[in-house]
Amino acid sequence: MLDFSGKVAIVTGGGTGIGYAAALQFARLGASVVIASRTADELEAAAARIREASGAPCIAVPTDVKSEESCVALVEQTIAAFGRIDVLVNNAGGTRMGPLESIPTRGWDSIFDLNTKSTYILTREAGRHMIAQKSGAIVNISSGAGVNGVKGGAHYSAAKAAVQMFTRVTAAEWGRYGIRCNCVAAGAIASERVSEAWKVAGLDEAEMGKAIPLRRLGTPDDMAHMIVFFASDAASYISGETISVCGGPNLGGIELD
Repeated sequence: MLDFSGKVAIVTGGGTGIGYAAALQFARLGASVVIASRTADELEAAAARIREASGAPCIAVPTDVKSEESCVALVEQTIAAFGRIDVLVNNAGGTRMGPLESIPTRGWDSIFDLNTKSTYILTREAGRHMIAQKSGAIVNISSGAGVNGVKGGAHYSAAKAAVQMFTRVTAAEWGRYGIRCNCVAAGAIASERVSEAWKVAGLDEAEMGKAIPLRRLGTPDDMAHMIVFFASDAASYISGETISVCGGPNLGGIELD
């Protein structure tokens, strides 16, 4: 059920962190993989590591997901290289935190372009090929901010919540074509870049982990396992759902030893 032999997967933000972990897992399971991000050197090095570790084809396509033309080119280059698209993982995203009263319009628009508009454009472009072949799996990446919100991230929370609803509507409209669309909301996932940002902010990862029911921070592989599951035949009757990979719910109430 987790065999991706003969299938082609696009993973945005595939050079590092969650995207790289997912791309590597797809490749190890037999898929031909296309990874995309803005940094060409980093991306090509990641593709080389994936090819070496899996023996599967993996190509790097430098892409700015905030550019519609760049997104269209990513899909076109994938079709030119492999002739089909079976899996799309809209993983590229991010934010800069700030209080609501000081978020400029340009900053708001930038976060929506990066997290939401890019997801729409790539889904639309890859979806045309999936509709034609009457099959496909789309996995969008959200955040706990999209589920519960986060203070200092009004723009990011709204953008990720929009991704979750876009996932649901895509699943409802395209199910008749054999296309499934699901969403994975990331909790405290200690990817390389996120860990560095936490350090800059003066956060202690050990203390952060203690506040999580499973008593640890998540890893990119934790997210990748869920992404691969949603894209696989093991999830063949699941569509339109958002699941949190967060180590358990953080509830109020009495303190328990």
